[in-house]
Amino acid sequence: MSSEQRSLVRFLLIYLGSTFLLFSLASWIFYVSAKHDLLDQQRETLKYQSENVKSKLRILHKSFDDKLIYPVSKAFDSAIYDLDKAYIFGTFENRPTLEHSDHYSDEKRLYYVAKIEPYYLGAAYLMVSKEIDKSPIAALQEKIIWFMLGAGLFFTILGYFLGRLFTAPMRDSIEQMNHFIQDTTHELNTPISTILTNIEMIETYGKYEKSEELQRIEIASKTLSRIYEDLTYLNLNHDYHRQIEPVNITKMIEERMVYFSSMVQSKGLTTQLELIPKKILEMDPNDGVRLIDNLLSNAIKYNKTKGTLTVKLTEESLRIIDTGIGIAQKDLKGISKRFKRANKSEGGFGIGLDIVNQVVNNYGFVLHITSELQKGTEVEIRWEK
Repeated sequence: MSSEQRSLVRFLLIYLGSTFLLFSLASWIFYVSAKHDLLDQQRETLKYQSENVKSKLRILHKSFDDKLIYPVSKAFDSAIYDLDKAYIFGTFENRPTLEHSDHYSDEKRLYYVAKIEPYYLGAAYLMVSKEIDKSPIAALQEKIIWFMLGAGLFFTILGYFLGRLFTAPMRDSIEQMNHFIQDTTHELNTPISTILTNIEMIETYGKYEKSEELQRIEIASKTLSRIYEDLTYLNLNHDYHRQIEPVNITKMIEERMVYFSSMVQSKGLTTQLELIPKKILEMDPNDGVRLIDNLLSNAIKYNKTKGTLTVKLTEESLRIIDTGIGIAQKDLKGISKRFKRANKSEGGFGIGLDIVNQVVNNYGFVLHITSELQKGTEVEIRWEK
């Protein structure tokens, strides 16, 4: 994932997360308020029905019929209580206890208690109850869910376009940098090749002994050549067709140590090679060269003068150990990111470990870096898990 994509994802997570929390809170407040209003409407209905029952009780109280019929309704249940709140008569299957509050409810029913004045048929209180009509509440919940889904989709699309808009300067800068790298690598190729070719000709056919000045030119040229190859590798990595074949890593390490011998000598390093013979890995040779070159280059560049460079190759792994300046623990986590440099005192673009990390990921290897400031760094590549 590129830095632009990571920035876009972080922006969307923060933007959508905060928007979701805000809308969830607002929707919950609206839902509680609307549900309360719906229940209040049903309570008002109960209050009206209680007045209707009281009027019928008044009629019964004044009646001289031998048989009095208690008013019954399918829409609600009711019951009458005496002054001591003892149950007299009603339509409830289970006799409910009379509460002090006028309105109360449980999970399934609403209750309304009204005083009867004057007392009709010895009743001082009337209780009216009905099941809560949950259909309008369910409709309210459905509307809120659809609203949240619609708002979520809208703000996701809006957030994506806003994120693209905000990351456009970064995207343009990255594109400009990539174009610059491409142009630079193209322009560097010919002069670097010319310098290295002439140095080899002087060393092969020249009558002069290899001077310190010539050695410096060779080191500088090889450094430029390696930078050119790294930049080319980065540019072509996604389109590069890898030719997987058996690669003798032992031989490749020995050859690259010869290539870096001038740099090793100029820094006065002591090298220790502990290589098993003819270790074979199935990989593209160019990937192997880029992997080894960048590990050796970093170990030489960030080593101390007259330090030690140790290369250990086993059946399971490759370890390169230096006695250099080391890496702070806070920088270790992101040290393999592109353009990340833990130490600014040495030159470089911060792409070496990024290339190493790409090669490691391409082949399913494992990269492990341990380091201690002023003591050195150990980089381990494991291919046997």
